[in-house]
Formats: sequence, C-alpha cells, structure tokens
Amino acid sequence: MSGDRFDWVVIGSGPGGYVAAIRAAQLGHRVAVVEEDRPGGVCLNWGCIPSKALLTGAELVENLRKHGETFGIKAGNLELDYSKAVDHSRKTSDRLCKGVQGLLKKNQIELVAGRGRVAGPHSVEVSDPANRVLEAERILVATGSAEWVPPGLEVDGDTVLTSREALEMRDVPERLVVIGAGAVGIEFAYVYAMYGAQVTVVEMMDQMIPGADPDVAQVLQREFRRKGIDVRLGTRFEKLERGSAGLGVAISSEKGNEELSADRVLAAIGRRPRSAGLGLEEAGVELDERGFVRVDAQLRSSVPSIGAIGDVAGGALLAHKASEEGIAAVEFAAGLTRPALHHDRIPACIYAQPQVGWVGLSEAAARERYGNDLKVGKFPFTASGKALAAGHSAGFAKILAEPEYGAIVGAHVVGVGATELIAEIGLALTLEATTDEVAATCHAHPTLSEAILEATLAAEGRAINF
Repeated sequence: MSGDRFDWVVIGSGPGGYVAAIRAAQLGHRVAVVEEDRPGGVCLNWGCIPSKALLTGAELVENLRKHGETFGIKAGNLELDYSKAVDHSRKTSDRLCKGVQGLLKKNQIELVAGRGRVAGPHSVEVSDPANRVLEAERILVATGSAEWVPPGLEVDGDTVLTSREALEMRDVPERLVVIGAGAVGIEFAYVYAMYGAQVTVVEMMDQMIPGADPDVAQVLQREFRRKGIDVRLGTRFEKLERGSAGLGVAISSEKGNEELSADRVLAAIGRRPRSAGLGLEEAGVELDERGFVRVDAQLRSSVPSIGAIGDVAGGALLAHKASEEGIAAVEFAAGLTRPALHHDRIPACIYAQPQVGWVGLSEAAARERYGNDLKVGKFPFTASGKALAAGHSAGFAKILAEPEYGAIVGAHVVGVGATELIAEIGLALTLEATTDEVAATCHAHPTLSEAILEATLAAEGRAINF
C-alpha cells in the first residue's frame, strides 16, 4: 500500500473528525486526518472549551459579588483583570490541542496539514501547505460550521465580532450589544456582564433560547434581568451605523424603532455549514438548500463512499453530537452491530448562570404525542437543600413521562448544575427507564441530583419535599 493510500481520510479534526479517526484506527484501519487549522477544530480552539474557561471566571466573579458576604467574604473592592481569564482560556485550548495531536499519533493516524477538497469518490486533494492527493476507500467530511452574520453587520474583528474574535479580545467594552439570544449570545452576554460591561441582548423571537422549554426561558430571562442585563425580545436588528461616539445599533419592535449605543456588537445569530469549496457537489454529493450535506441513517451521503458528520451534516450543532456520529459512521461502515442513532436523545446545554440542560421531547411535543395524560413532574431549586446552602435557588427540574408505563421521554433543567444533572436523564432515555425506576434509585443527600429524584416522584404524584 502506498504512502498516500488509506482506508479512511477524514476532513476535519474537530470533536467529530478526530474521534471518528481514532475509532477507525481501533478497528485496524489506516487513517489520515486533514486539518487546515489547529487540531481539535472550533470546539477545542474557538468554541466550547475556551468559552467555558471564561464562563468559569464569570461565575466566580458573580459568586464573590453576590454571595461572598453571605459566607463572610467581603469583596467590595474586587479587582478584575479579564485578560488573565483570556490567558487561561488560551492555555486550556493549547493543552487540549496538543492532546488531540498526541491521541492521533498514539493511534498511528497521519495528520495532514492543509485544506482538503474532495476530488472524487475515493480521492482527497490537500493544498496549503501540503500538496498531496490522498486515496481512500472511504471519505468522511467533518468540517463543522462557521458563524453566520446578517447583511449590514460586517465583522471587522474590533468593534463588530463573532464568537471567534470575542474569544481573543482581552478587554471588556463599556457597552455591548449582543444580537441573538441562543446559546452563544447568552453565554457571552453573561461573561461580559459579570466582568462589568453594560450588556443588551437583542432577540427577534419572543423568548430567549428559541425552541427551548418556555418555562426554562422565562427563568433565564428573569435571572438575566436581575443581573442587570437588558433583554429585548421580539426585537429585530435593522442596521449598524458607525460614528465618532461609537456604534449605533438600529432595532425595531412592536414598540417602534430605537437606536442603541454600543462600543462593540457581538453577532450570535446562527451558524452555517462549512461545505463550500470542498468539491462536494462536483463529486456528486447532494446538499440541501442551506448547504448541509444530506445523509442517510448511517451517515452516508448520496455518494456511498463519502460520509458526513457533525455540523456539516445538519441537525443539532453540538460537539457531542458530532462525536457520537463520528463513531457511528465508522462502525456502520465496518458492519458492526450497534444501536441506531437517536438524535432526540442528544442533550443540549447552556453554561451561563443559571445553567440550562435538556434532553428528549419538549413538553409541547410530548403533549402532542401523549395528550393531557402526559405525566409532568417539576421540582424547584428553592426546595433543594444543596442549592439553598450554595446560595443558588433559581430554577427547577422538570421530568416528562408517557402515561402508560411512566417511561421518561424528556427532561428540562434550569439552575445550578443543570449541565451535569441532565446526564442522568440521558442514561434513563437510553435504558428506557421509568419514573418509578429513577425514584427507586437512592440519591445521595444533600446533592443537586435530588432535584431529579424529586421531579420523578412529582410526576408520579408522590413528591416528598415539595
């Protein structure tokens, strides 16, 4: 076998691509990964990981200011150096980037630096800096997504940013306008507000986190406003004007037109697939009208030897979804017996405070499926001993179960620890567990996880502590 012939060539080394490559290598395949930027993709370098480092700092600032005196900590003259938090976030990303390189090397996977382009059903051309043609039995496209910016909001990397530029900014603007109240917008709004910025969030839908449980969104909206963050719902961005005094952000709502003053604007409206310029359509790969690769249940495109996973394949744009699909694509191609992918069991999380986590059906979808007999159990963190002791009583855990057997079909948590608590319900969905079975599982006391226990009891009409 020649040096440029592989069983798999994976384009992209993000949480989907590198995980798929490792699984293929574990199965004895010869694998190459093509990456034009840094190993680890957007998630490790410019998304999930560095943003969570900044969020941890923001949470620490809020705890000291809001709860410090309760615990005998006086932090009235708190000095903040945001650039140090950015330093920590970059060091964290660098460490994990090197970790991915080490994992690829450990599994004898060749990392090819350059931009990959599909040249045919079994061929990938790599350019800049590498100039090679890689032949492959199978090709896996894992190129992810990029920020989408609306017309009239051109990014300059200084005053108008996306999350990519924001993660490298080492100062905090006095006035920040965030366009979009999805996960990215919410998290950055929280970070900058806790570090002292005057933040306004503009969202054209009528709730924060469009598509999330409305009860969850209401709690988040209330808590953000309590933190001094101005949340404008049902409000559209119209245009941006630059002046000597800063930026003028024109917005419109039912109340009329208004102009917000800002030093910086963060565009956090959505993302687009990174499918252009990859030679996919020329190779016969079908894309949908938005540019996402059309794939079947085994993540194969219209060209059987070419698969696609993660953001570029559409669906939920989540790192862990990409990893799950990467493993599945390789195992399906290898003919292994494995469970089908259940995209409705993939959890979604938001890491601002209060945190948000959900998995499975929404309450609206569950009621449409099961009617008014749907079992709903809700437990507020105001009744959680651990949450109260920690000084974080906002939010609740909500459990949804179908009426016949009590099988859990969804959960929605907003409050402290929500992004960790949701994993228990993910396992329950995999095991097709019932509320009775979760309720029969002894949960340690005092823990936040007792909120899940109590919510399942509430769904059965037998809550103990609420």
